[in-house]
Amino acid sequence: FPAGFYHPNVYPSGTVCLSILNEEQDWRPAISLKQILLGVQELLNTPNPDSPAQEPAWRLYTKDRVAYEKKIREQTKRYANPDK
Repeated sequence: FPAGFYHPNVYPSGTVCLSILNEEQDWRPAISLKQILLGVQELLNTPNPDSPAQEPAWRLYTKDRVAYEKKIREQTKRYANPDK
């Protein structure tokens, strides 16, 4: 993801915090591209509060879900319409 992507499980650098992508956790050579994409999609839809990668997004997600959803919708609009 681009640097600064706002999500509890995406580091400020844009790196995704997902166990199947981490060699020291659940990554295996047998994991398919489809499994990785589905894992990222699921993580975007359902953040994992037990594995935070950026504190501000994690805090908002765990403390004020309504405000978090609003901020995420705004981000989605920016990425869906980059020229606006």
